[in-house]
Amino acid sequence: MKQYDVIVVGAGPGGYVAAIKARQLGFTTAIVEKNAIGGVCLNWGCIPTKAMLKSAKLYQTFLHGADYGIQVDPSTVSVDYVGVLNRKNKIVKRLTGGVKMLLEKNGVEIYQGTAVFADANTVHVGEEILKTKNLILATGASPILPKIEGLHEAYQKGIVKTSKEMLDRNTPIKHLVVIGGGVIGVEFASIYAAFGSKVTIIEKLPVILNQIDDEVRDSYLKLLKRQKIEVITNAQVSKINNQTVTYVKDNQSVSVEGDVILAALGMVPNTNGLETLKLELEGRAIKTNLQCQTSIPHVYAIGDVNGKSMLAHTASAEAIVAVETIAGHQSAMDYEKIPSAIYGFPEIVTLGLTEKEAKSKGLDILISKFPIAANGKSLADGETDGFIKLIADAKYHEILGVHILATNATEIVPELTLAMNLEATAEEIVNSVHMHPTLSEIILEAAHGIIDKPIHI
Repeated sequence: MKQYDVIVVGAGPGGYVAAIKARQLGFTTAIVEKNAIGGVCLNWGCIPTKAMLKSAKLYQTFLHGADYGIQVDPSTVSVDYVGVLNRKNKIVKRLTGGVKMLLEKNGVEIYQGTAVFADANTVHVGEEILKTKNLILATGASPILPKIEGLHEAYQKGIVKTSKEMLDRNTPIKHLVVIGGGVIGVEFASIYAAFGSKVTIIEKLPVILNQIDDEVRDSYLKLLKRQKIEVITNAQVSKINNQTVTYVKDNQSVSVEGDVILAALGMVPNTNGLETLKLELEGRAIKTNLQCQTSIPHVYAIGDVNGKSMLAHTASAEAIVAVETIAGHQSAMDYEKIPSAIYGFPEIVTLGLTEKEAKSKGLDILISKFPIAANGKSLADGETDGFIKLIADAKYHEILGVHILATNATEIVPELTLAMNLEATAEEIVNSVHMHPTLSEIILEAAHGIIDKPIHI
């Protein structure tokens, strides 16, 4: 039997960060992982999809080389799907290997296997019995496979895939049918449309990406159409028969055939195996407070398993909060100021309130928009689609919401996250000199628009 101050279960971006932070604060720490170090994000999510997006983007850049004064015969450019997969795998291997090294260098003891809980202080891993004063659950989430007629049979045949299986494909797709118009579905749709596949998205709600700003969505839908991605909304999938997807729209039954069908219907928290702990749940997720504590105070739940914000950077932030709370520090999550992104062509960033949310709260707001096409760096890069939209308090000009549709939008959002955490105003952004030429100048221009008018429009 071994005794620890902290045991972390799950080695994804929440779990491994928690373990490293715990050791940095002087706690004896162990981490248990039943699959791969790095969790879904590094192995089957955030990182591998971005590697594939880069390959898809580069392919499109070669096809449009003439737009940049580079003569390339498009007929000679092709996608090496095995090469794309190999590059993705090398990146994943390097990162996951790096995470394992960080854990070891920090003195975290790693246990490979399934954690079985005798109680809230005792974890069994194979023949090992581990005791702990504090337990951090970072068990993540898994793709949802709903009870649609024929779906599970098609999944067993390899016709229906989740995001995990899509990342191991090394052959082209003629027609990809995506069930679900959320972030995962849209990202894979963007990848394969860029590779030249026909893509159809089927969504049961009236809109895809229903949590983003309406104006951003409307603009993005036009770009998806330009990329020849077909989006079908208000459509309920009723049956899958091998490669044929049948859905009901406007009381009419319609069928579409694809050689690959992606089930991108969301994620469900991994709480199986935690029953012994008898933790309070909210739906399928573990209920936590702003310190990430569960209904048992010395048991914490971070990342997807608590269902609050299924994002890797949220999990990492929660990891720090949980460990600092264990150390007796005053620490808490602020879920209203966490940025989220959709990595397509171009990217979408959402932070804070949407216009609809601000108005529903009865807030007196000002809105400023600035087009990407008026930004010098974007013109030079040949990436002019999109805009930035700032939402600010009308009285004090405090920034309340940010919505960006632009290539590389994710690279400039930290300035705005910091601004919102510091309750910064448009005046304070304007008084901060932004380097030229950069994409970040769109933030400066939009801030000018809150005060009066943008300069370059």
